[in-house]
Amino acid sequence: MKQFISVKDVPHINILVKQALAYKASPFLDKTLGANKRIGLLFLNPSLRTRLSTQVAAQNLGMEPIVYNVDKEGWSLEFAEGAIMNGTTVEHIKDAAPILGNYFDILCIRTFPTLVDREIDYSEKIIHQFIKYAGIPVVSLESATLHPLQSLTDIITIQESIASNSNFKNKKPKVVLTWAPHIKPIPQCVANSFSEWMGAWGEAEFVITHPEGYALSSEFTQGATIEHNQDQALNEADFVYVKNWSSYEQYGKVLTTDVSWMMTNKKLALTNNAKIMHCLPVRRNIELSDEILDGPNSLVTQEASNRVWAAQAVLAEILKATSI
Repeated sequence: MKQFISVKDVPHINILVKQALAYKASPFLDKTLGANKRIGLLFLNPSLRTRLSTQVAAQNLGMEPIVYNVDKEGWSLEFAEGAIMNGTTVEHIKDAAPILGNYFDILCIRTFPTLVDREIDYSEKIIHQFIKYAGIPVVSLESATLHPLQSLTDIITIQESIASNSNFKNKKPKVVLTWAPHIKPIPQCVANSFSEWMGAWGEAEFVITHPEGYALSSEFTQGATIEHNQDQALNEADFVYVKNWSSYEQYGKVLTTDVSWMMTNKKLALTNNAKIMHCLPVRRNIELSDEILDGPNSLVTQEASNRVWAAQAVLAEILKATSI
């Protein structure tokens, strides 16, 4: 694996999951794999779990992680070709990225969409410019359209739960991605990515449920069943992934804040005693009720903790591939 931008970079999902769980069982299994190598973590947007879990993962492999908050500490970057830089941008990506490629062995980038111009956001211009000019492996810590480390973590968490439950020996789990209300426009990244990974994994019955107007790009939802009736979608679900996203068609718009879509114990009763997932951070009692988050069916803490092992598995695969 030479980079990690989407599920398309992963030859075998289950092998990567197995490696992640091996690191969970023995965090320092490959503690010298990244010895004398540096990893740069560039954040154009805030982060908690992604930043800290990737730092821990890198250190577990013997790497030196260096974090740089571009949005707070760095020059404003220009990404346009042929730009006349007489405005607010100070440094062009053509000048910055090659230098970062000389400083680091792996470069990790986190950036969000504008939610203003869909064409620009979905072109993934920023992360592709880093790939083009840095000359070293690039890992997405979330981009304008996808969050692959989160999605790998989600499949790790689902597989971990399945392995501890004998009821899944003879059946595929039913996994439901449900839209939830929010107070502001949220990117489609997590929902896109989870949908894409579930389709590529292919080992679950996958259903997406959302109000009218919140359809995701069909690029990421191939193979999923789309159901606008949330109660129907939740029927006999084994896992429920709760996440808000803004409209893709009416790009970046909030079309409804219908509180009836919030996950509660009443809705949980429609499921097969489903495990509840969320990527965090979560707006309590808007997206998910306290009774769900603090209840026995919540996997959110386990899920967030697994971020370390997902990142460690990815970094290890890149280190192995680039050392040959």
